[in-house]
Amino acid sequence: MTSQRKDQASGSPAIEAIGLSKFYGDFAAVRDVSFEIAKGEVVAFLGPNGAGKSTTLKLLTGYLSPSAGTARISGHNMATDRLAGSTRLGYLPENGPLYPEMTPYSLLQFFGEARSMAPDEIKNRIEQVIDLCALKDVLRKPISKLSRGYRQRVGMAQTLLHEPDVLILDEPTAGLDPNQIREVRQTLKRLGEEKTILLSTHILQEVQAMANRVLFIHDGRLAFDGSVDELNANGEGLDANFGRLTSA
Repeated sequence: MTSQRKDQASGSPAIEAIGLSKFYGDFAAVRDVSFEIAKGEVVAFLGPNGAGKSTTLKLLTGYLSPSAGTARISGHNMATDRLAGSTRLGYLPENGPLYPEMTPYSLLQFFGEARSMAPDEIKNRIEQVIDLCALKDVLRKPISKLSRGYRQRVGMAQTLLHEPDVLILDEPTAGLDPNQIREVRQTLKRLGEEKTILLSTHILQEVQAMANRVLFIHDGRLAFDGSVDELNANGEGLDANFGRLTSA
């Protein structure tokens, strides 16, 4: 870890889950999940489909209210202080909503105004995220005409527009082809040099390529919290250990 990232990792956690639970009647989508993510960490949130990953992310971001427990982003309780927390947070949901009739530029302009950003700030930030997400060639094309890879880049640009400290990304490479996946990974690696990232995935290659820590959820409960090396401490490979954790 560089000295810059050591400095970032000091102080209060960027993301906190404290006994988070979400019930739908008798069904527990998430049950008593607790963890902390320090500033500057890149963490993979791993688990099979239906394990509770997306529900946990929605609790962390304030999109869902917990049945029990507390979620904090940069110290802000996302149930009681969501607006303040959202200024520090960039959230990209799986299949995030985009307005197909808009162009990438008009969409970014719209979200900048919705966030009450100053006109000069909007202009400067649009230029920066266009460069970071490689959108220059499609700026004036309707989003409905863009490939899935480009639409994902537009979603990422919108997520980054207000310069959040914390990024929570739900399956950012789902449905992309190998070239598009490589481009998203490269973007996330650059972002991981200065931001805290929680990356939900069920793709093991994502863990090895981008994360320095793994949270593994199964049946709504946190089943593992440690480094990639610790997850594979028995030397059997990530595939085998994924199977072991999901059968426990």
